[in-house]
Amino acid sequence: MNIYIDNKTGTPIYDQIYTQIKNQIISGKLAEDDPLPSIRNLAKDLKISVITTKRAYEELEREGFIYTLQGKGCFVAKKNVELLREENLKSIEEHIQEIRKIAAAENLSNNELLEIFRINLEE
Repeated sequence: MNIYIDNKTGTPIYDQIYTQIKNQIISGKLAEDDPLPSIRNLAKDLKISVITTKRAYEELEREGFIYTLQGKGCFVAKKNVELLREENLKSIEEHIQEIRKIAAAENLSNNELLEIFRINLEE
């Protein structure tokens, strides 16, 4: 499992870890029941605080992406199809909001924006 921390972004480190692990789970790079590095080992490898990695793992577990077995570690949870769908819908909505901002900056009408969308759907 590869995780890269970018200190130049304004994104908190725990969120970068959370997002990268979640994306690897959703994409299938991490499969059901795959073990994750221990919180301590991940913190050591990334040269960050154990508290930071713990927070990322807690967030992943709260959202159902991983589970913990006492004394054994953390593992990738069974994919929840509804949860994945919700995540994807959320991502689509975020992209649409960004598109709307760009369209507004270019003074595109809703009809022009819809036409661009229709053309892209046909391709």
